[in-house]
This record gives sequence, C-alpha cells and structure tokens, in this order.
Amino acid sequence: MKKIILLLVFATTACIVNAQNQLKKTAVIAYYSGDLNSVDAYPVEKLTHIIYSFCHLKNDELHVDNARDSLIIQHLVELKKRNSSLKVILSLGGWGGCGPCSETFSTNDGRKKFASSAKDLMQYFKTDGIDIDWEYPAIEGFPNHQYLPADKQNFTSLMQTLRDTLGKKYEISFAAGGFEKYVQESIEWEKIEQLVDVVNLMSYDLVNGNSTVTGHHTPLYSTPEQIESVDNAIHFFDSIHFPLNKIAIGAAMYGRIFNANIDADNGLYQPGNFDHGMFWKNFNLDSMQQQGYVYYWDDTAKAPYMYNKTLKKVFSYDNERSIALKTKYAVDKGLYGIMFWDLNEDKPVNGLVDVIDSTLHH
Repeated sequence: MKKIILLLVFATTACIVNAQNQLKKTAVIAYYSGDLNSVDAYPVEKLTHIIYSFCHLKNDELHVDNARDSLIIQHLVELKKRNSSLKVILSLGGWGGCGPCSETFSTNDGRKKFASSAKDLMQYFKTDGIDIDWEYPAIEGFPNHQYLPADKQNFTSLMQTLRDTLGKKYEISFAAGGFEKYVQESIEWEKIEQLVDVVNLMSYDLVNGNSTVTGHHTPLYSTPEQIESVDNAIHFFDSIHFPLNKIAIGAAMYGRIFNANIDADNGLYQPGNFDHGMFWKNFNLDSMQQQGYVYYWDDTAKAPYMYNKTLKKVFSYDNERSIALKTKYAVDKGLYGIMFWDLNEDKPVNGLVDVIDSTLHH
C-alpha cells in the first residue's frame, strides 16, 4: 500500500512539474510599433519578447531609419530593468516594408552583407535576435513588390546565412502568413526547421483589406464557410511534422470593419469590402451598441463579431474570450506561445495582455 501511495505521489508531482514547465515555456510575444514612451504604460513584466517594428533594408544592410527609432530600440532594451528575462528582437520589413527583400536575398553576397549588418546592430543595441517579416517570399504580397519562385529557396539560404553568422547566441524568427497559399508555397519548411527558433504565425488579417467577402479576420477554428484559421494552419504544420513547439500563433489587438453588400447571416460571409480598422484600446462595447451594432459569438470559429443591420457593417475582432481560448490552445497544443500585433493597440490597463497572462497562470 505504501508503494502505491508513493507512486501516486510521484505521479502527481510529475504532472504538476510538467504543467509548470509547460507554463514557463509558453512565450508571450508582442510586436511594437509605438513611440518612445507609450510602452511604459504596458505590463511588460507579462511578456517574454518585444519585437521592434520595423527596421528596413538599405544597401543590402539592416538599417534603423532614424535617430528617433534608435532611441525607441534603446528604450525597449532598458525595459529589461523591469523584466530581466525579456528578449528584445529587431524586425525587418512589415507590410510594405520589404520591397528590396526579394532582390537582396537572391544573392549570397546580399545575404551575407545583411546577416553581418544584423549582427552588428544587435551587438550595438544589445538586443537578442532578428525577426524577418517578408510579406511574402514567392507569392504576391504588397502591390508592386518583386516576388519570384526562387524566393522560396533564397529564404532558406537567408535563414542558413543568419544562423551561420549569428550562431546560437541570437534568436531567429520570422513572421509567416497564416493563410493557405503562404504555408503551401512560400517556405521550405523541412529545410528551415533546424535553422529558426520561432515561426510567428500571422493568424490574423485572414479576411483583410483586399478581401471581397466578409468574415472572421482572426478565428481560432475554421467554419464551413471559411477555411482560414489558426487551427487550419496548425493542422498543416502537424501534417508535415513541423515542430509545433517552434510556432507562436497570432492574435489581434485590433478589429476590422467590413461593408456587407447583402443583409444576411448577420453580415458574415457576404460579398463586401473592408471599411476601416479599430484598435482594441479604442473599443467600447456600449458605444458600439449605441451605434446600432449587435454582439454575436461564433461558437464554431470561437470568435466574436458585431453587426450593424442598418449600416450593413460587420466588425471582426479578438476579445477577452477569444484571446483566452487562443492562449489555452497554445498551451494545449504545446506551441512555442502566442504573439500579437500590436502592443501599442492594446489597453494599457486591463487589456488583452492581462487576459493572456491570467489564462497562463490560473
């Protein structure tokens, strides 16, 4: 009997330790594109990473645009005084910010020059890694930006050059499109698997400014009408045996309002177009309801939305409920963590970062 009790104690202890280790491993990654001082109001103690957004290419080198941006990076590094385990990452590109990427990364010299300059900047600022936000290799992204079939192989070569140059000291991540065409066509997943630390999956903007049909822009699960979702992309990575513990799923600190051409199904999955966006810090449920919006919860997608029948406008966004479910999903699936765009768009107090943190620790 004593042996059985001891075995139960050991088993219970092992489960508790495993759960605690899992919580410790769940990263909370914030992209940040705000100004010098706004970040001070946010609970950076609840983050594992801040990704400065964005640096750009200049003469094939990673370049900080101006003195103001340099001060912001320095200030982000100073936040380690508040959170000693915080990692500060420099990101290249962004939507519209990677115009020369296809050309620069098409040559060995271009890749080496970039990697060397990235290392120099990281040493200068005392940052912890590089994030590549190239939208997109090999498939159409920002209008009039070059994209070539060879980008796919060149992206792999870029990751290899970065790893060779940076060694194991620095973290290498990249922002990956969360939609089907990107995951199928942009990246040689089996070849970059050992080279990168984190894939920041942009599982938002899945219905976006170019969409001609309304829908959920950042749903956790697919619906019969909309395949694109967090879970759809994770199923893809699982099917190719890509390590899920290298993937951070994306959440949105902003919503998108679309015009629906037809008043049906509360505005979802109707022909329409993007109208405008709204930061979470500016969102007020009562105010939206006073304007005529009605709140709905899609229990299949696990996503909130609002619909204004009079104006035929549908609002797609993440809220406390969907963020908590995404965070739990990241833990349950053994993912690297959860990331989001953009810290500066959250509410500084009682915001969605707080929801992520409370989900992880309660």
